[in-house]
Amino acid sequence: MAAPTPRIPTTAGEGPMSYAIFQLARAHRARAAAMLREMDLHPGQELLLMQLLDRDGQTQSELLESVGLDHSTVSKSLRRMQDAGLLVREPAEHDRRVMVVHLTDKGRAMREPLAAMWRALEETSAQNLSAQQAEAFVRTAYAITDAITSRAVRREESE
Repeated sequence: MAAPTPRIPTTAGEGPMSYAIFQLARAHRARAAAMLREMDLHPGQELLLMQLLDRDGQTQSELLESVGLDHSTVSKSLRRMQDAGLLVREPAEHDRRVMVVHLTDKGRAMREPLAAMWRALEETSAQNLSAQQAEAFVRTAYAITDAITSRAVRREESE
């Protein structure tokens, strides 16, 4: 089935790939947000949960670095998640100023629902693609990500 040709604003015509990425990211984020709402989670909280499911007992700084979000967003998300009973934050033994984040039983129980959500989102996202197209897309997406982040790093280093 041929994909419909989107109407691209004339000013975005200088960057059709970038506009396509923007549209894709917006649609994907909206679908993921709807699925997360069904689980009583806000977007971004699933990323923190997945990091903690892989390695419980991380500091807030480690989580901040692993998900690539800003400090205030992570702090707000962790506070909401603590209020929802998914995790607890405690001062570290070595430095009481450092907060260590631990999952509760309720938080650990989110492993399978999160995995199921990501499977469903993957199936929806790839439903019009062959396996080869999906694999090529993943490689291409990471290549674009590397290009963007390496340019940002080079610019920061030159400043």
